[in-house]
This record gives sequence, structure tokens and C-alpha cells, in this order.
Amino acid sequence: MTAFVPPAHHGMTVLNREAFKKTIQTLGVRVPARQVNVVMKGLMGQLLNQPRLRNVVDDPQGKETKLLLLKQEVLQPEDVSKLPEPARKLIEEHGVGFSTFDVDVDYNYWTAEQIFEAVLPAGSDATPGSYTQVGHIAHMNLKEEYYPWKQLIGQVILDKNKNITSVVNKTNNIDTTFRFFKMEVLAGEDNMVAQVKESGCRFKFDFSKVYWNSRLHTEHDRLVQTFKRGEYVCDVFAGVGPFALPAAKKGAIVYANDLNPVSFEWLNENVKLNKIKSGIHTYNLDGREFIRKAVQDLQATANSDTEWKTFDHFVMNLPATAIEFLDAFRGLYREHKHRFDAAPTAKLPMIHCHCFTKSPEPANDIYERVSQVIGSSVDRTTSKLHLVRNVAPKKDMYCLSFPLNPEIAFAATAATTSTSSSSSSW
Repeated sequence: MTAFVPPAHHGMTVLNREAFKKTIQTLGVRVPARQVNVVMKGLMGQLLNQPRLRNVVDDPQGKETKLLLLKQEVLQPEDVSKLPEPARKLIEEHGVGFSTFDVDVDYNYWTAEQIFEAVLPAGSDATPGSYTQVGHIAHMNLKEEYYPWKQLIGQVILDKNKNITSVVNKTNNIDTTFRFFKMEVLAGEDNMVAQVKESGCRFKFDFSKVYWNSRLHTEHDRLVQTFKRGEYVCDVFAGVGPFALPAAKKGAIVYANDLNPVSFEWLNENVKLNKIKSGIHTYNLDGREFIRKAVQDLQATANSDTEWKTFDHFVMNLPATAIEFLDAFRGLYREHKHRFDAAPTAKLPMIHCHCFTKSPEPANDIYERVSQVIGSSVDRTTSKLHLVRNVAPKKDMYCLSFPLNPEIAFAATAATTSTSSSSSSW
């Protein structure tokens, strides 16, 4: 068993940094200073080779020699016999003696994972230190079994990551209207206003009052890459703008909405922060109301009463409930059908709807749920189902992209409206 593990203090719940000091005895072979490089090269695989520690140290006996510290299996001169023959010969040829050398390490030396292994009960799954970084904030999602150590865990994360100044833990409570997680500060300052860079944009927001997930960066980029300059994009659950701002900077014309007034405030702040002067319109409405309002507002910019003008894309990034809002598209363009019929190149928008599924047959589950809410079967040959990420065991996030068909867009009757309200994007 290696000596390079911290002293065990299983059950420690209040961090005591002094308890992790340790002196580890090593054996050094004394070598003339001028020959150190040659001997080191030949002994590289037989040296101490521990992270953040030197293999060569000053010799207490004088400046003419150095000590090359040998690996832990060699603690006495007679242990040199355990080394491979080339290493033994090299020591016999250049070595002028041996000396024990004490390596002093303390709390600062050990990694966060090593500290957790030392304090958690023996046999625990010693991996509570995972977190998502949002600006200066480390966002943890601790299992309840680690709650007795949560302040200690938070402090260790803070100590071991110099670019983190706040460590928070998601609680079990969730705001049911705006869908952001409530959290508690485990260590560091109580400053939840974070700044992050993503997709060529800067985002600033109060992490305790809006939803942000850095793990969705790839999904944000994926969709934005499908938008073309000059296209019209309707972002129904925009949050603080992870889809809307990169799309606007790319040259799309974006209508972005969020029901959460705090998200709406930061969305507007981020428009200014990124110096976006035009091409983005922001709203603070319920999702269904916004879909209808955005369609009317965009059509109002048409140059004539007969010009067809609509969105190229609807982004619905609220996987917990977005499918429920698809009923808003039934009959959405009924009043504008004459414009659609008069325009030979008129087309209907593509809908990108994010959702969760726990089904062993995710495609069948998602297509069935979407078809049921929207009131018509979704054509699998013209749609695309994309796996975004695994959220939890047996729970995945998908994005279904499908074109709105005329049967739904111009339906004579709207679908029955559910009671769901829109909230920040996930």
C-alpha cells in the first residue's frame, strides 16, 4: 500500500487542515551533482515519481552531491536488489552512498479526491466532488448520504480550485413556475451573479434565480449552426439567451421569450452586454401567448396584406413540459392561410422540441406524445430525433425537429389548451 495517501480521519465533518500533515520516509541515492542528469535518465522508472514532488533534492551533506529519491518499494539500501539489473549497475557505478530523506506533505498537497477518501466512512463511494462550474460558482448535486459532510466537501472544493469563489449545492426543492433549482451555499461567498462565455457570447445572470446548464453548450451550438443568416427564429423558452444571442449574432432575426421576469431582465442585459443593436426582440409572456403574439408581430412587418411572412424555426427548449405547448400550433396560421396560398414559395416553420423520456423505446414514446398533443401524426421521414444527453439513469433528453404541416397550421379548431405555463429554458 502506498504511503502517499493522507492520514485517515473517517467521520470528520468539520475540516481540520492540520490533520492532514504527514511525513513520508524515502531512500535517496547520493550522486555527484555533475552526474545527476545522466543517472536520472537511467533511473527514471525507479524514482519516486509522485505528483508535485521532486525526484532530486539537495543533499544535507553538501553541495557537491544530490539525492535521487527512489520509489517507495526501496526504503533500505538492501532493497536496491529489487531493482532491475541496469538500474543496479547505474547506482553501483555513480552512487556514492545512500541517505534516508523525509518528505513532508500537508493538506495543500493532497487532491480533493484524496481528502474525501480520508474523511468519508470506509467503503463509501468516494466521489462526491463532481460539480458543474458556472463562472466563479461550483454547482454540486450531492447525494443525501453526503449531507453530514457537505460543508467540508464544499470547503475542500473551494480550497482546491482557485478560480472558484462560491460552492453551492442543489436542494431537493424546485421552483415549479420558473423551473430553477433552489440551492444552498456550502462554502465561499454568497454571490450568485455569474458570468460565462459560450458560443462566442458573454452571459451574465443570477444563477440562483434563473436556469443555466453548461452541459447544454453542445446542444446550443448544434441548433444555432442550423440557423442561417436572415432566417427568423422564435425562441419560446429563451432563458437568458443561450440560443437567442448566438443566433442573433450569426445574423438571424430572433424573437425571444421567457415567462420568468428575472430571466427576461438578464436576457435584455445580455443583449446589451454583447452589443447586439438589432435583430432581436424580447418578450415576457406565457409560452402559448408568446407563440401567437410572435406570429402576429412578425406578420405585421410584411410589406403588403398578401405577403406571407413567418418563422423558419421555433425553438422549444423546456424538456420537462415543452411537448404540452405544442397544442398552440394547431390553427396558429388559420387567419393567414390566404397569404400562404398566394405565395408560391411559402413554407411552414421547423419546430425543435426538447423533451425527456424514460421509455425503453424513446422514439415511439416521443412521437406518440407529440402527435397526441399536436393533434396529428408526425412524419418520421421528414423529422429528426436527436439524443441530447443522458440526464439520469434511464432518463434521456431528446430534441425532436419536425416541420409544421398544413393540416395543423390551418386547422379550423384549436387543440384543448392545458394549464402548463412556460418557464426558463433547460
